[in-house]
Amino acid sequence: MKIYAVGGSVRDELLGLPVTDRDYVAVGATPEEMVRRGYRPVGKDFPVFLHPETHEEYALARTERKTARGYRGFQVHAAPEVTLEEDLARRDLTINAIAEDEAGNLIDPHGGMADLEAGILRHVSPAFVEDPVRVLRVARFAARFGFSIAPETLALMREMAANGEVDALVPERVWQELARGLMEKIPSRMFHALRECGALARILPELDALFGVPQPERWHPEVDTGVHVMMVLDYAAAQNYSLPVRFAALTHDLGKGTTPPEIWPRHIDHETRSFELLKPLCQRLRVPNDCRELALVVARFHGVTHRAFELRPETVLKLLLETDSLRQPQRFEAFLQACAADFCGRLGYQDKTFAQADFLRQAHRAVQAVDAGAVAGQCAVPERIGERVYQARLAAVKAWLNSR
Repeated sequence: MKIYAVGGSVRDELLGLPVTDRDYVAVGATPEEMVRRGYRPVGKDFPVFLHPETHEEYALARTERKTARGYRGFQVHAAPEVTLEEDLARRDLTINAIAEDEAGNLIDPHGGMADLEAGILRHVSPAFVEDPVRVLRVARFAARFGFSIAPETLALMREMAANGEVDALVPERVWQELARGLMEKIPSRMFHALRECGALARILPELDALFGVPQPERWHPEVDTGVHVMMVLDYAAAQNYSLPVRFAALTHDLGKGTTPPEIWPRHIDHETRSFELLKPLCQRLRVPNDCRELALVVARFHGVTHRAFELRPETVLKLLLETDSLRQPQRFEAFLQACAADFCGRLGYQDKTFAQADFLRQAHRAVQAVDAGAVAGQCAVPERIGERVYQARLAAVKAWLNSR
């Protein structure tokens, strides 16, 4: 049995990046031998084992044969006679098909080191087209490393989008890759790559529809809605905002894709349409609740937040209540971050301050200071408690506004 480090750990080490997880392949081994040496089996679809001390993953060298659509449609063959070169040949990209033996020697049968040096994402073999997840992974690596996609690899990605292979992706895997891509340093690169190969229209048609849709140049010097959304997303990433905030940034303007062209560049009530489009999108991709709930709030209320200085006291309080800011103050702060990203994600706005956020934070603190329990205790008629609490909170907003 021979052990080789493979995949991302070898790649990242060559790039000088920190390595957190290491994967290994065992050549010439059987499952029985791995268990005899103390490795614990964990693989469901193919033989994978955890090292008895480090708990790192060791997979038996294997080959794959396509049997059905989708990323699950493979028959795996793991056996002692499978060579390292055969195992590496089934991998997606050349930069992920480099191995390192226990003496530190590199095995690079597909030119991955040259592609790392040149900053190119290139497929290993024509079998690339058999796994639709690879389209998402290539796009994510484009965001992570800033590498360009080899023309021949991009052609295969276009083929996979056009022939419906991408449609076989299961929602959980799509979300997993999108979420990882959203957390990259410049996540817009992922969506540009998906759009370039035609996969964005299959996976997120609501987002794809925004490109080419104009906005009022007075508020959006970048004009194109799709470009704006990518700038908003990259601003959120530059501020190191959380995944829920980044997802909200990505989806806040979906309604503009359904605006009738005859009223462009205006987008009347696009917030409501964004809200309604988001609900089935989140259901389709099985988006986690924290991301879903924040995105819905941002889509519905980001417009009124930009007009915060113009709002009457009653409308300020209504915004605070409808965003559930009193019960969920942390989510309200995330809401303001997403709105700030929307404001700053425009040409010439990146260094501006979204003063409306601090305005609403102060209003929030004024309302929080109202002791609802004490107000309720002073009300002799139970049916009127809600109204009394509301009036006390409104009075607090008015008093704060008058003191500014």
